Amino acid sequence: MSVLFDEPGPKAVRRIRVATVLGTLAVVALAVLAVRQFAANGQLDAARWQPYATWPMWRYLLDGLWSTFLAAVVSAALAMAFGLLLALGRLSPRAWVRGPAAAYVEVVRTIPALLLVYVVLFALPRYGLDLPLFWKLVVPLTVSNAAAYAEIFRAGINSIERGQMEAGLAIGLTRFRAMLLVVLPQAARRVLPSLVSQSVGLLKDTSLGFVVSYGELLYSGKVLAAYNGLLIQTYLVVALIYLVVNMSLSKLARVLEARQSVTLRRRTAGA
Repeated sequence: MSVLFDEPGPKAVRRIRVATVLGTLAVVALAVLAVRQFAANGQLDAARWQPYATWPMWRYLLDGLWSTFLAAVVSAALAMAFGLLLALGRLSPRAWVRGPAAAYVEVVRTIPALLLVYVVLFALPRYGLDLPLFWKLVVPLTVSNAAAYAEIFRAGINSIERGQMEAGLAIGLTRFRAMLLVVLPQAARRVLPSLVSQSVGLLKDTSLGFVVSYGELLYSGKVLAAYNGLLIQTYLVVALIYLVVNMSLSKLARVLEARQSVTLRRRTAGA
């Protein structure tokens, strides 16, 4: 069961399946056309791929992948913490807390992450705030993704039965402690697949480090392609790495969601 949207009905499921099949066929056709063009222009010759059978090339790209993971993990941790505070702010009974939190989420969700990167890169130094290279990527990603995480947490909290909060208050807990000890742990478990899915998007957003010259995977690919002159081969290898990593994380999200659904059905049957 999703806490973010209703389950699609039979007609919607059929439309989704048809769109998936058509999209897959289109991607396969484009892939076949690309391979034919690469072969016709000698881009598939073994000599052009041989450098990627050596460890130094892979070590350089894996260093870039590590930098990507580091930026993604730090950004995700900060964005989740900030997003949770925003979610609690939006649910606050106090208007002076609820209003600014809602305004932040609604405004920031409309701003592209790239624009925030440009603000940190060009605007802030004019006012004497020139962040280190790592934080020029992490700060805009945190600001941007905090709004998305806030909505995920808010949806999870709203999905918990009101009786859980009332039960916490009945045993003498304050509203804050009831939220912290009773509601939030349950909400976090429910939205865990959505948190993983959002983190996959954040991982892809780290490619914006290309703009600030942070040595993440895409920027490392650019440097490597300039060094060895193998532009197509390098970016295909980089794309393959992104594909493997993102598909693995997406699979993790689906597994977590499936386990969550099984647990929910068992609890419903037991009740």
